[in-house]
Parts: sequence; structure tokens; C-alpha cells
Amino acid sequence: MEKIIPVGILGATGTVGQRFVQLLAEHPWFEVAAITGSQRTAGRPYREGVNWKLNGDIPEAVGELIVQPTDTKLAVGGKTPVVFSALPTAEAREWEPQFAAAGFAVITNASAFRMTPDVPLLIPEVNPAHTSLIPAQQANHGWPGFIVASPNCSTTSVILPLKVWQEAFGLEAAVITTLQAISGAGYPGVSSMDILDNVVPYIGGEDAKLENEPKKLLGAAVNGQLQLAAVKIGAQANRVPVFDGHLASVSVKLGRSVSVDEAIAALENWQPPAVCRQLPTAPARPLIYHHDPARPQPRLDRDAENGLAWSVGQVRECGALDLRFVSITHNTLRGAASGAILNAELLVAQNFVKRGG
Repeated sequence: MEKIIPVGILGATGTVGQRFVQLLAEHPWFEVAAITGSQRTAGRPYREGVNWKLNGDIPEAVGELIVQPTDTKLAVGGKTPVVFSALPTAEAREWEPQFAAAGFAVITNASAFRMTPDVPLLIPEVNPAHTSLIPAQQANHGWPGFIVASPNCSTTSVILPLKVWQEAFGLEAAVITTLQAISGAGYPGVSSMDILDNVVPYIGGEDAKLENEPKKLLGAAVNGQLQLAAVKIGAQANRVPVFDGHLASVSVKLGRSVSVDEAIAALENWQPPAVCRQLPTAPARPLIYHHDPARPQPRLDRDAENGLAWSVGQVRECGALDLRFVSITHNTLRGAASGAILNAELLVAQNFVKRGG
């Protein structure tokens, strides 16, 4: 497929916005046609207004684009105008419905509408059928466009192994403890005096996201309505002095008795939904199981499959529930911009985003 789908990036100068700019620069399907930013940066070329914090240079073509204020008059183009939203929560809550009402496909990394019943909370390997909520969303609001959300980066780190075991054995409860990287706090993030030689056992709102978002991701979309998964979840989020990579330690109660070997086999034999084979940036191995008892680790495993894989290990019996495991994903790639781009690719594959000019 030729690069024929122009897209916009809302909030392109922030941390996640920069990731979108970087990752879309060489994308085979999408081309950045418009970007928005704050009042401080609007009206200036992107290369002059952005405080670039990623490795490598600003992509030349985007660097010359003029940063526009966030407004639905944004000229993107395409049969279905597409915008990736990296807006802060308050701005996302204000602007994303306006873009959907103006006919845009809004692929958002923000948290504002994640738990809204008719907004798909989407990961292609986990719940691609949840895009069936889009027509109901459009009918409910009278929108020609729509909103599709990515889950929180901490939720993402645990969700695929939970999905695999839910399908194979049933899933009744989970206790999740996360060790989350400082990049998840954005820039400038956590003060060095707070995080060096320390663990901070509080990340505002994170426990609730970990307890609620998996129920939506593991639920079912039936006749345009979402049915949450009947799973009990308790969570504790912690900030640790690691730059990238959210690691989670999880204990689960399954629907039936399962041996450790059987549980590991389910993870190793799992295959992603067939539609994922159509997505150009989908990883060849989205789930990697490590038999080494010292894996996974952030430094060794966060970049697996270009930062798009779940690295899982330490499946063992649990003295309180049934089984436990450790899982890690790259929080700014799979857990943020790369995950949202995969969602956009899924929307193209499913014909919610029309190809062509």
C-alpha cells in the first residue's frame, strides 16, 4: 500500500506527540500532514517550537510544518480525516468530541474517554472486534467521525497474558503490582530528589486505571454494547528509577485448576488474531515467554520487537491464588504512540478509515 493516508497530530510538541512524529516519519501507510501545539508554539515551524527529547533528529518534513492551534478546521485531508491525539486529559475531553463531530477519526492516547461505554478501548492483539462499537457511538452522538482510545501504559503491560489465560482457562481475579518507569510521567517528570535511591508507591489515578481498564479490554462487544468482563482486580502502582519499561508482577485466580506447564504452553502457543497479519507494524512475535528465571527485565526486554512485544516470565504457582507471572512492555511505544498507530492500522484494515485522497 502506498503512503496515501494523511494524518494530523494533536499535541505534537509533547512527549507522546514527539513519539508520534518520530514513528510516523517512515510509516508505509500514513503521512503527517498537520500538527497542533500550544499557544507558545503555534504559528512557528515545528523544529523551532518543539523541545525535542528523543534520540535522533526531528524528521525533516515534519520539522518544516507550521504548528497550528488545536481546532477542528485543521486541514488534514483524506476520505476519512485522521488525527492522533496526544493532548493532555482536560484538553482531550474538550476537543476530541469536537473532532469526532467534525468527521475526524480520533485515535487517542489520552485517558478522557477510555471508560466511556461506546468508545472502543483497543489493542489489536487483544480485542479487535471492539471496533464494532463505532457505529453505535456515531449513532448515539450524531457524529460522522468517532473516537478510539488506547489503554493506559500500565494496563497494557499486563493485558495480553491475562487475555490468553482468560480465553484458555477463564479468569476470575487478579492482583497487580506494577514497577513503572519514570518516562511514564512525561517531561520533566519525577524530580530526581524523589526518585533516585527510592520507590514511590503512588501514581495518581493509576491504581483505578489498572483495576478498571482490563475489565473493558477483556469484555465483549455485543450488538453495539459493551459487556465488561466479570473479573475482580486489585492493583498497586509504584514509580521506580528505571527510564523506560513498565514491569508488573501479577497473581491470578483462574476459572479452573491449571498446571504451570499448561499455563506456559498456553502463552507459548497463542497466536494473534488473523487481522494483525494485515498491519504493517504489528510485531512478528507479540508475546515472548522467557524460561530464564531472571527475566523479563526492563533493560533487556523493553525493546523486543521494536518495543511492541510483551515479554513474560516467572509463571509459578501462587500461594494465595492460583498462578503468578511477570510481564513487561515498553511504556512509550507499545503503551503509548506505537500502540495507537497499530490501532489506526487496524481501523484501515477494517475499513473504518478509508484509503485514498
